[in-house]
Amino acid sequence: MQQITKPQGLERYFPLIAAGLSGLALLRPELFSWAGAFIAPALGLIMFGMGMTLDWEDFKGAAARWPSILIGLSLQYSVMPLAAVTLGAVLGLPRDLLVGLVLVGACPGGTASNVIAYLARADVALSVLLTLCSTVLAPLATPALVEWILGHRIEIDFYGMMRSVFWIVVFPLMDGLILRRLLRRHLAPVQRALPSVSILVISLVIACVMALNREAILAFPGLALLAVTAHNLLGFGLGYGLTRLFRRNKTEARTIAIEVGMQNSGLAVALAVKHFTVLAALPGALFSLIQNMTGAVLARRWSARSTADR
Repeated sequence: MQQITKPQGLERYFPLIAAGLSGLALLRPELFSWAGAFIAPALGLIMFGMGMTLDWEDFKGAAARWPSILIGLSLQYSVMPLAAVTLGAVLGLPRDLLVGLVLVGACPGGTASNVIAYLARADVALSVLLTLCSTVLAPLATPALVEWILGHRIEIDFYGMMRSVFWIVVFPLMDGLILRRLLRRHLAPVQRALPSVSILVISLVIACVMALNREAILAFPGLALLAVTAHNLLGFGLGYGLTRLFRRNKTEARTIAIEVGMQNSGLAVALAVKHFTVLAALPGALFSLIQNMTGAVLARRWSARSTADR
């Protein structure tokens, strides 16, 4: 089972490290933009490390709690789309920004949610299962939501999405699980270093995203930033609060909140460019940055409280 310890080393400074590297990326984007091609392998590396901290029993236990999976999936495909529509009405968003926000809300959970769940001392096995299930449902759920809300039909490459999730999440995670079973007694030093390594890698990923979207970020309208930030925070807050209303424990509530609040924003950007306009891709690009920054803060806060809550 996952071992829960107090935050130590770089874990205590996760938000500061992420914010510092992101600020540097704005000033010197060339220091980080080159890493764009390595984001997927970097996330895979973290998932491999996570696998070395888990047992097969963790996944069996998470799968046995199928009501939590159903709750998570229901919130995944209801909270964020409805929040996007509500924010669009309240803020009076222009059509393109509303489209982009709806696309973000209609997408499945992103693989970065698994990393944040790990750093937040949440239920990683449950997080991974939720990401996989929401991704499998995405080719049906995402187009249906977009057509219902926007009246526009889109298509999603199901096999492309599953291939991406397999190589970034499933394959490295299974490798880590197998290695843990074979070398359990010899992995303790590696396991102790994994949180710090994960923090450095995800902070570099955030900085890379910042560097790659520098022009859009510096030129974004304040309304778009407000809408995207509110959307993300509503996902975290409603995901947690509604899960608690279903009488799930705090660890499960945090896990589902992270899954609901962190979307596959890369898919939202791709869909916006393909089916709508370049401006409609702006909320997705901003969401990628905002969700990782707020996720870093949540991970730091929740990891410090996880021992007392379990």
